Amino acid sequence: MDKKYLKKIIAKSPEDLQFISACCHQAKVKISDMRYLQKNKIFIIFLERYNRETEGKKSKINSILKFDFVEKIISQKIDQNDPDLILKLLAINIFKKNFKYEIFLLFSNNKIMILTVEALEITMEDEVKIND
Repeated sequence: MDKKYLKKIIAKSPEDLQFISACCHQAKVKISDMRYLQKNKIFIIFLERYNRETEGKKSKINSILKFDFVEKIISQKIDQNDPDLILKLLAINIFKKNFKYEIFLLFSNNKIMILTVEALEITMEDEVKIND
């Protein structure tokens, strides 16, 4: 029987977010796989990442990043009109600004998304395993 280990990580602190950032390093993201549900204050990213948490580090896995309490999103150097544009996520950083947080999604080629959030609640959940 083939066991599939699917994980769910919830970040509620900057330290927790560092772990999610490490898991998502070099993940591929298509512009069309990002959704901002403004009424619900949720930003979702579907991504393909390396499964770094197991010994077979070359395997890929689909994961979903969900950012809650999102008030505003700003992007820099990202052509959102190109649905086939593929970005490589390098890191996720967070900074406290007044009584809110700014989450920086840093992509290759100096592309950036900045999410302004009321509170920290980020979830990374694995979807299904991808065969290379």
